[in-house]
Amino acid sequence: MAANLQSLIPFLFALALLGQDAKAQATYPELTTLFKEWRAFEHPPLREGAPDYTAETFEKRWPEFTKLEARLLALDTAGWTVAQRVDWQIVRAEMNGYDFNQRVLQPWARDPAFYKSLWTERSDVPAHEGPTHHRTTEIWTYAFPLSPMERERLLADLRVIPPLNAQARRNLTGNARDLWVAGIRDIRAQSADLKDILGQAGVKDDPGLVAAIQAAITSTDELAAWLEAEAKTKTGPSGIGKENYTWYQQNVHLAPLTWDDEVMLLKRELARAWSALKLEEHRNRKLPELVAADSPEVYAALAERSAQSLMNFLEQDELVSVKDYFEPALREHLGQFVPEDRRHFFWITAHYDPRPLYSHFYHWFELARMDNEPHPSEIRRGPLLYNIFDSRNEGLATAVEEMFMQAGLYDDDPRVREIVYILIAQRAARGLGSLYAHANEMTMTEAGGIHSEYTPRGWMKTEKDLLIFEQHLYLRQPGYGTSYITGKYLVEQALADFARIKEAKGEPFRIRDFLDQLNAMGNIPVSLGRWEMTGMGGRDQGDW
Repeated sequence: MAANLQSLIPFLFALALLGQDAKAQATYPELTTLFKEWRAFEHPPLREGAPDYTAETFEKRWPEFTKLEARLLALDTAGWTVAQRVDWQIVRAEMNGYDFNQRVLQPWARDPAFYKSLWTERSDVPAHEGPTHHRTTEIWTYAFPLSPMERERLLADLRVIPPLNAQARRNLTGNARDLWVAGIRDIRAQSADLKDILGQAGVKDDPGLVAAIQAAITSTDELAAWLEAEAKTKTGPSGIGKENYTWYQQNVHLAPLTWDDEVMLLKRELARAWSALKLEEHRNRKLPELVAADSPEVYAALAERSAQSLMNFLEQDELVSVKDYFEPALREHLGQFVPEDRRHFFWITAHYDPRPLYSHFYHWFELARMDNEPHPSEIRRGPLLYNIFDSRNEGLATAVEEMFMQAGLYDDDPRVREIVYILIAQRAARGLGSLYAHANEMTMTEAGGIHSEYTPRGWMKTEKDLLIFEQHLYLRQPGYGTSYITGKYLVEQALADFARIKEAKGEPFRIRDFLDQLNAMGNIPVSLGRWEMTGMGGRDQGDW
């Protein structure tokens, strides 16, 4: 009898697994259905042709949100695969983001830049950096002269701007001085960008289009003037505070870190980058200094040589599986010569050797992957809301700069290693400043002082617009300024776990396997990618 029972155990175990799989197959589609309903809800209704961000509408819609949230929490994920539970966590994080925006961040009430409508370039991450409204005009998606269909699309886009700007004057009741003052710059810039559309082919000969553009310009100028008049009344802090920052990181962006953890991590990376830079300079002291490109011809040759070097390295040294769309995606962003007195930090580095910056342009490989190989999970296919992708996209792009360096990309010119450490120091310094700004221990200007003073060689002191843009963005979007370094840390943690598991199993470690698996998971928080890849770090395991 005991022997017979023993022989049944594998059969019973298999039946249990089949039962779990059947349950998952039955309940996981409920998540995808709920996801579609959630995303449809997340788009606000229209008010006079523009998205409605009025306080009374948010209040009216809150009960519907709580019902969606309750349905998500009621889903029984027992028996689901790790990948399916990761999808559940993504939807949960987005709902937490909505909750946080309504309770704390409230960009529609505190942040004038939220009402910027016109975007002239595609972001290098899955969605725009920082909070944006739901009906932006993506002028980079249009080809001029416009086809009849595209003309109607642009007119529909432009017609949103006047009523939205009018609504902004009603909704913007916050007292966040730094956000308010810095946001005026974005609205003023929009007016200039709208005027540039008038110079596009075929526009001036189209009275209807000209009238829509002029109406958008007028309303934008009126909003900017109102913001400037109101600015003198704004006296409050713009940061969200340490406790809110920690909650947001852990529950929305799924970074298992506190505000204090991030301060320590960024201080460590800043010190490490500076000390490594100085040791590199010492090691390279007998080598010729790098010489910056001093003409369009020299820069074009340098860019071409660098692009070929990086792509050959990735393929021949087996860093990642190189897809056909990688090189075209990179080549669209090689840049061009910038006179020395107009170069900001990143183009200073690129004029010495653009390979470190091109390594960070791993971003464009990821966007090309989204375009050419959409993820099979509908939940992961498009951009995650509220910049939840930041640790993955900014963190991995920053991590591969150093990974490629350590794997030998600059063996032909060791001086370029110095640029990599300068980049790390700059990102650590700007992120550290943003942390103090969110704790309301520094103003945005004071945070920019850390950013500027702790970047080596004075390369953040040459062009002030980049400094203002970055610190403003990081104040608008908590965690974005630190995500380059915190995401890098989380990627390195995942790589270490992946390698350790391989070693324990007696299997070879290949960096290509690691990056390919991470790529295949889509643009999701690194903590979730680590869980899916290694089985470690899952939130439902109580790890964080």
